[in-house]
Amino acid sequence: MLGKIISIEENVVTIKLEVEVDKFQSLSNLLVSMQDVNNNYIGEITNVKKDTADINLLGEIINDKFVFGVIRKPSFGSVIKLVSKEKVKSMISVGDYIENKHLYIGKSTIYDGVDVCVDINDFFSEHFAIFGSTGSGKSSSVSRIIQNLFSKERHVPYKSSIFMFDAYGEYHSAFTKLNEKVPEISFKAYTTNPNATDGDFLRIPIWLLSVDDIALLLGATKHSQLPIIEKALKLVTIFGREEEEVLKIKNDIIARAILDILSSGRESSQIRDQIFSVLSYYNTSELNLSTIVEQPGYSRELNKCFNLDASGKIREIELIMKFFQNYLTDDYELKLPDGSFKYTLRDLTDAFDFALISEGILKSDKIFDETNILKVRLHSLVNSDESLYFDYPEHITKRDYIRKLLTAPNGRKAQIINFNINYIDDRLAKTITKIYSKMLFDYAKELDVRGSLPFHIILEEAHRYVQNDNDVFLLGYNIFERITKEGRKYGVLMGFISQRPSELSETAISQCSNFLIFKMLHPKDVHYIKEMLPNITNEIIKRLRILQPGNCVAFGSAFKIPVLIKLDMPDPAPSSSSCDLINTWFIEKR
Repeated sequence: MLGKIISIEENVVTIKLEVEVDKFQSLSNLLVSMQDVNNNYIGEITNVKKDTADINLLGEIINDKFVFGVIRKPSFGSVIKLVSKEKVKSMISVGDYIENKHLYIGKSTIYDGVDVCVDINDFFSEHFAIFGSTGSGKSSSVSRIIQNLFSKERHVPYKSSIFMFDAYGEYHSAFTKLNEKVPEISFKAYTTNPNATDGDFLRIPIWLLSVDDIALLLGATKHSQLPIIEKALKLVTIFGREEEEVLKIKNDIIARAILDILSSGRESSQIRDQIFSVLSYYNTSELNLSTIVEQPGYSRELNKCFNLDASGKIREIELIMKFFQNYLTDDYELKLPDGSFKYTLRDLTDAFDFALISEGILKSDKIFDETNILKVRLHSLVNSDESLYFDYPEHITKRDYIRKLLTAPNGRKAQIINFNINYIDDRLAKTITKIYSKMLFDYAKELDVRGSLPFHIILEEAHRYVQNDNDVFLLGYNIFERITKEGRKYGVLMGFISQRPSELSETAISQCSNFLIFKMLHPKDVHYIKEMLPNITNEIIKRLRILQPGNCVAFGSAFKIPVLIKLDMPDPAPSSSSCDLINTWFIEKR
């Protein structure tokens, strides 16, 4: 018997020790059983003094199985004993290991020789988060866990699909040679470096993007900007067709804009100047300032028809209005693109220019300013190196594009698809991760058999992308939050890896069920973890500051109790080591 209970306060039981503490290497963090007549409680020793010890209550043994959580408290007459190593295994691990059902995570740091394994469904069928300061071992541990999953002797997770968004290009080295050990496994790499030779260049077909995607790409912030984006996408379905059809639509849009200006009630000189400004920028081969206007007996260029009379009025106003009315047509229908035809960023730019005047933006200076900034950003994108990421060489449907992502260079199913987004700025990286996540989520929702092809989306440096940003206000949702709330039933799961959890979306983190937390130092992050995460105790919080690299506190639905784990080093390791200043700085004197 270890001792007798002398006090019970909240979740902490204090016992008077009846053993010689010096005979134990350490009592701290060991599990104890507190059994009375009716119940058997399990706790963890947290503080040890010379003759007393504090025990944090964890759960109960019910029907010979450990159940986390305590409703009642042990009685003062409970028998206090250390839990045997054999029983500990069943509490901090899965018991009898089954290869196609369980996954080895690492070793217990408290009990020598005890492996910590989890049920694969309990861990991977839920969203998870991995937190830790720089150098705490996050990247190595993620690599090791995935390597363990793909290194089983008799079972291969062939239908798994893990999409890694690699912020620093670290994971390529950890996974690229997996198929040398397991031939059935294929790794596929995409890179944002146009000069790289170790992967396919990342290209997204622009015609697969929705109104919401374009809004994110252009940095829209106001609801007034969405109708212009929608109109531009509708127009691009026309502009992608034969030139004669396009010409007729462009003429119609220009004519309607000019007629709106003519009936605006402004001074004639302002009307003339605005029409000249519009036709100088928006024009066609048939309708421009040099177009010939035919009149009975003579003809003249359009720009000559705007002369003002002595009263300051446009002399030929009726003639001009009739001229533009001849270009009106209702012989077309605008629909949002469905991905069935190819168009380019330049086609979208052309459509966007005409969408601005089509929606009557010229009537409001405020709305014009709000929407014109999107046009400027789109023009800048077209003329920048970033346009390469949306320059897809041939037409492809969304379904076939996803299938191509999942197909390795050898033609087999790819299990790990790594996106190296190290060569683009955070703004574009955030947009690309959202576009892909939404695309995968939509694909999964449309499968005939729900959950038949699970997708795991793992975001390195997740705090850069999964933020409390403007999406909910602008679009009504944030794709990462939507996936964490709805994705499990479709088999779309998120994994967040971050050194700054306090900067992450609270909604997304609140939906995570499993956590691996490595050493954390920043007070704001430690406090955030304490306030946000379920089932976390003050004892766990205290440990976070003193964990060694590669050690973590693991808890959640896959773990019966919070457990300290030492993860094995990955083989091969990711490219995540710090800069070697000794070999970089120093040279020998001559």
